[in-house]
Amino acid sequence: MDDLLSYEREYWSSYRCIAGIDEVGRGCLFGDVVAAAVILPQDLQLEDVNDSKKLSPKKREKLYDLIMEEAVAVGIGYADAATIDRINIKQASRLAMKRAVEQLAVAPEFLLVDAEKVDVDIPQLAVIKGDATSQSIAAASIIAKVTRDRLCQGEWDARYPEYGIAVHKGYATKLHREQLLALGPTPMHRKSFLGNLFAEEQTLF
Repeated sequence: MDDLLSYEREYWSSYRCIAGIDEVGRGCLFGDVVAAAVILPQDLQLEDVNDSKKLSPKKREKLYDLIMEEAVAVGIGYADAATIDRINIKQASRLAMKRAVEQLAVAPEFLLVDAEKVDVDIPQLAVIKGDATSQSIAAASIIAKVTRDRLCQGEWDARYPEYGIAVHKGYATKLHREQLLALGPTPMHRKSFLGNLFAEEQTLF
């Protein structure tokens, strides 16, 4: 766990309030990209917090509750499919991260960001593979992942039940591609992501 606090420790001497930032859903065909910003108490070590992709859904849910309980502040930001199509996924991810920072009830003095730059006037460090090397970023990845998964399994799946959103979370699985071809895209599908998919599928007929 000490390794996951190495970045935080480096900057705690200059900044008390450090936020970790991460996003999920960048590679999906459907739905918002969701970002989280998490400020944890100085020197707090949370056992089992790691890159959300390395954790089981059950473990993520348990850690989500723990992080929400222990965090100084948590902010969530979204960028929808229309925004992704308009400004591209990289810029939309950065926008969601900015919105997450703006939702924090406590103003951070420094940001640790998973391999990105957030467009805010706050000192920050882009950390490659940050969700696996920084506890703050890992905590943000868990909050973002659970938040988006709950939307997929609840509101979004209820809105478009034929597409299997609860199962594949909007990623380009065989089921998702088949339903897209059969039913066409919804308003929540990222049109800019679908051109190649449909071009590839046409060659099969």
